[in-house]
Amino acid sequence: MAGRLYIPPLDLGRLLPELHQESPLLASANLAPRRPVSHVRLEAGRTCLARAFWGLTPSWLTVLDHAPHCARAESLDSRPMFRDAFSASRCLVPSGGVYVWKMQPRFKQPFLVVRVDRGPMLLAGIWCRYHTDLTEYTDSMALVTVPANGFLAPLSDRLPALIDAADALRWLDPETPRETAQALLRPAPRELLGAFPVSRRVNDPVNQDPACAHPTGPMLRWNEQER
Repeated sequence: MAGRLYIPPLDLGRLLPELHQESPLLASANLAPRRPVSHVRLEAGRTCLARAFWGLTPSWLTVLDHAPHCARAESLDSRPMFRDAFSASRCLVPSGGVYVWKMQPRFKQPFLVVRVDRGPMLLAGIWCRYHTDLTEYTDSMALVTVPANGFLAPLSDRLPALIDAADALRWLDPETPRETAQALLRPAPRELLGAFPVSRRVNDPVNQDPACAHPTGPMLRWNEQER
């Protein structure tokens, strides 16, 4: 499950040339849920970078601590918490990596899952808007997770779904049929992602220094395992 994100400064203009940015990307070396996060969504037919609370809070939710920060792809159509947002309000979270923790005999070792080329990732998400009155509102979102591929499964059983930049508009467009959007939610190819161990400083979300994302060991890559 995605408990933390690594969001460095990213050149979103190269990744999504049509993206309209009214505010800069919120960067973080160690972003935890219940914090603001930048996400890409469609507004009036154009892709825009906006901000939302990381934890989906539909209008009927009464306990903020119950706001889910992740949604299983398999339950998007069946759970009322996610159904409407999946149908009409899909988004993407630009990220440089996802932190996961592997159980060791005496502690949990954090790893950072990244693209092997260290390029940016677009994580699938859903969002919703909660109006507090006629003019004030709060936007919130959750990441969509899928089973990890066989190579990364020993580190984490689930990871956020990655959406290719070429499929970004299809994912974001509410006119895209749910079946088509669902088909985009699949485990990443084994050769696309790798992971390396990082400092246990990342265990505390108060720590926001770049050292949180620095490798403390070699990257685990599928190709290396096959040789």
